[in-house]
Amino acid sequence: MVKAIVGANWGDEGKGKITDMLAAEADIIVRFQGGANAGHTIVNEYGKFALHAMPSGCFYSHTTSVIGNGVALNIPTFCAEIDDIVSRGVPKPKILVSERCQIVMPYHVLFDQYEEERLGGKSFGSTKSGIAPFYSDKYAKTGFQINELFDEETLEDKVKRVCETKNVLLEYLYHKPLLDPDELIETLHGYRDMIAPYVCDVASYLDQAMKEGKNILLEGQLGTLKDPDHGIYPMVTSSSTLAAYGAIGAGIPPYAIEKVIVVCKAYSSAVGAGEFVSEIFGEEADELRRRGGDGGEYGATTGRPRRMGWFDCVASRYGCRLQGATDVAFTVLDVLGYLDEIPVCVGYEIDGEVTADFPVTHLLKKAKPVWEYLPGWKTDIRGIRKYEDLPENCRKYVEFVEEHIGYPITMVSNGPGRDDIIYR
Repeated sequence: MVKAIVGANWGDEGKGKITDMLAAEADIIVRFQGGANAGHTIVNEYGKFALHAMPSGCFYSHTTSVIGNGVALNIPTFCAEIDDIVSRGVPKPKILVSERCQIVMPYHVLFDQYEEERLGGKSFGSTKSGIAPFYSDKYAKTGFQINELFDEETLEDKVKRVCETKNVLLEYLYHKPLLDPDELIETLHGYRDMIAPYVCDVASYLDQAMKEGKNILLEGQLGTLKDPDHGIYPMVTSSSTLAAYGAIGAGIPPYAIEKVIVVCKAYSSAVGAGEFVSEIFGEEADELRRRGGDGGEYGATTGRPRRMGWFDCVASRYGCRLQGATDVAFTVLDVLGYLDEIPVCVGYEIDGEVTADFPVTHLLKKAKPVWEYLPGWKTDIRGIRKYEDLPENCRKYVEFVEEHIGYPITMVSNGPGRDDIIYR
């Protein structure tokens, strides 16, 4: 069976924990899009880890970790991450990387930094990991697939051509040092040697695995509202964050995905710029940020303090619908235990009219949240394993959210650990 684990909102929903947990029963975990620009935080018996390139199921010895063709692979970051987890006592994971996967080049990272610098106050809040320049090159067909590292003639010719066009921008737009083709070839030879042990025909491998009835998890990065087509464009990422893209980014048929587990937080958070209707500020936000997650709400990649907000039913229902949710995993519910009452955004007021439908960006800019207030439960719920053992107001909160988003909440996470989960 193939299951996709994806985010409902702006990312940071707790997908890493859910993937790590479901990986106990999985054979293969596949990253299918994005790069090292976002991370997943995992807490297990080995310690606390912020993963950026590796799939979140890499801590189990029975699983194979796969990097699909849809990923933006920064090879040195990826290899350093493998070394880091192994140095901390984790058995070296079994890893496969698609030969069709494209490489984040050193100049992609530089162009990302230079462009954000050039845009100044109008920047996109990029993590400066090279992701937008990478995907620009991929679709302009000037990117490098991993298999090209193993064909010297193609490589040298392409490097020469790419340097010619990049150097025009570097000289006249950014006024920065030019690329040296010989140096770049040298770097790519190093990349080839690093990645060679892992490269394979992933689509063929997954086809065989499905025929053998293996359990496969597709792990998405970020969430619906950061999708370039369906998100808060232009403040989005550069690859599709939707479960549907999992088929493309892994190289499997669309009908193979039988379950879509959409991860949704019990409150809202976001890293980076963009519309965020239920956002809160000041001391109210600071307190939620301090208490949130495991050790506070800070980006797993950047360390930036996350923007905080209360639960947004409008954005979450839209997020679940676009993902095609069969199940919702509701995370960090334990964090809300300090509140007397909990605000929930149930609608948007736009130009004097209230809507429960998520609008396009220019209307989103005008939207004001419509709040309902639910009574808090004022107690610590960590350690509870049965839904009926949760305080009544806590259950009412879950059921209120479930009714408003219209998709079944089948898992409730009430702590950072692998076992802090309640199945409904």
